[in-house]
Amino acid sequence: MKITVLVDNNTIIDRYLYGEPGASFFIEDCGKRILFDVGYSDIFIKNAHKLNINLYDTDFIAISHGHNDHTWGLVPMVRLCSEAPAENFKSKKPVLLAHTQTFKSKYHGTEMIGSILTEDVLRDYFEMKLTDKPFWITENLVFLGEIERTNSFENKEPIGKFMNNGAKEDDFLRDDTALAYKSGAGLVIITGCSHSGICNIVEHAKKICNENRVADIIGGLHLLNPDKEKMELTKEYLKQSNIKKLHACHCTDLHSKIELSEAVEIGEVGAGLTLEYK
Repeated sequence: MKITVLVDNNTIIDRYLYGEPGASFFIEDCGKRILFDVGYSDIFIKNAHKLNINLYDTDFIAISHGHNDHTWGLVPMVRLCSEAPAENFKSKKPVLLAHTQTFKSKYHGTEMIGSILTEDVLRDYFEMKLTDKPFWITENLVFLGEIERTNSFENKEPIGKFMNNGAKEDDFLRDDTALAYKSGAGLVIITGCSHSGICNIVEHAKKICNENRVADIIGGLHLLNPDKEKMELTKEYLKQSNIKKLHACHCTDLHSKIELSEAVEIGEVGAGLTLEYK
């Protein structure tokens, strides 16, 4: 599997790429081309062009959760897909893979923080696969579906509200999910924001993949000035799990990365980074 970071808050230092507070990853495995999240704007397309990545032939677009910094890029992606025939690429609808609650309206106070495009509109442009169950994209790459919440220190507070059956409810981000890849060295776990908790995600991935080794984690950890209990228990879990490397990015602050480096080797991340696993 090859993974390229198309969007992150940072960029790698030797390329003139764009960054924004969002996330998008381009993944290639077994002949399939997968976008995992699409950031906040169109810079994932601009960066892909600079990196000689052709997004017209995307097979799957997997979404980690419904917040704007991971879904608003669907607007320019619709435009890109619509242009494919004019650019002499085969016209095909990518599969849009997400949790069943991903495209429900989400709010923080009066601010709308969810997807601009509704599920009904998206169905006109993509083959929709909305599921809270695991879905195997390739033989070794799985969309994890709804993450089991098994510990007491992660995902304790809601983030705003979401619209459910005509009423606003506290949003504990049941739609938050991740990808896992079964490499020869163990699991590679790819996250968006880890609202469900990185420790919960790792445990869920181990269960779904029947694999206890974790070779790498890449993505956001939603550790932004976390409380002492959460940080200490996260460090303890990562250390006990013998995770080989951690590429923490997006919604992970510098203080948290420094703290986590006591438990696991930290790798630098930015738009343009490419990693390969066998």
